[in-house]
Amino acid sequence: MFGRLKVAIMGTGKIAGIMADTLKGMKGVTCYAVGSRTIENAEKFAKAYGVKKAYGSYEELVNDSKIDLVYVATPHSEHFENVKLALSAGRNVICEKAFTLNESQAKQLFDFAEEKNLLLTEAIWTRYMPMRTKLLEVLGSNIIGEPTMLTANLGYNISYKDRINKPELGGGALLDLGVYVLNFASMVFGNDVSDIASICTFNNLGMDMQDSITLRYANGKMAVLNATALANSDRSGIIYGTKGYVVVDNINNPEGITVYDSEYKKLAYYKRPKQISGYEYEIEACVKAINEGWKECPEMPHSESLKIMNMMDFIRKANNIKFPSEEEISATPENGETEVATIETPETETGESQE
Repeated sequence: MFGRLKVAIMGTGKIAGIMADTLKGMKGVTCYAVGSRTIENAEKFAKAYGVKKAYGSYEELVNDSKIDLVYVATPHSEHFENVKLALSAGRNVICEKAFTLNESQAKQLFDFAEEKNLLLTEAIWTRYMPMRTKLLEVLGSNIIGEPTMLTANLGYNISYKDRINKPELGGGALLDLGVYVLNFASMVFGNDVSDIASICTFNNLGMDMQDSITLRYANGKMAVLNATALANSDRSGIIYGTKGYVVVDNINNPEGITVYDSEYKKLAYYKRPKQISGYEYEIEACVKAINEGWKECPEMPHSESLKIMNMMDFIRKANNIKFPSEEEISATPENGETEVATIETPETETGESQE
């Protein structure tokens, strides 16, 4: 590919704005176009972020033949149709997490992308960051011995947002926040999960506002994970080993990694390298994949997205969390039998609208 890769943004919400600002600070790419459900929103966004083209429908956006990559930044409920639309028009796609509502939708999209010979990847930014590589280097050095257990939490007070509250938008803390703690565990311990136990608290529409998830792996390791849309948490991840432990400061955009020995003495600290926003790494991965002719990014291959979706399907099924018009989802994870936990009564109010 010659010249700068032209990226289009589908959606005009907060993360779309962060991506637009990020693209402006990158080399080799340009934020070429934006699409919204109304031309007014698209033009307002284009003016605010210096985007060349503004389209008042997603159909118009994806039919612009100059676009090399579409970044889908719409609500979870729209991902399946939005990604399918872009692929149908012959566009490479990177789609925000959670990739789809369920594993079945994700599988259909990956199969369609393969049929169309196009790149499709999930924009779970922590998978692409250099701090992921650094963490795996630290653990691989045996400085804390054999990791046996980890904990991770992520919480923001965002229960007032429609995308969290409403079933029709694929709401709940799991797909929005829980996806990060599940990915953290996956990056450290892999996906050979033998048991999942989970409990949730709910709003009055049946969407999970808080999730507690415990994973047991076939090799005996465990991950204890928490996600909440009701409060701010410290966002930390801790990996416990036979000779010490590692603390990751902010699993949602790691700011530092601290290593301690078995006597609680600090052994090392690794600071996050300078970044634009952190979104640049997933775009850089897409640029490389497109230039190399790859149809998935090695940082987040299709198989990994499917495994995470499979676990979230099970957790939702176990806790009776349903989205309108959703295909029936399976309660059987890929690797064996799974324990389920009790369900509590819904109890949180709904919030206000956003795109």
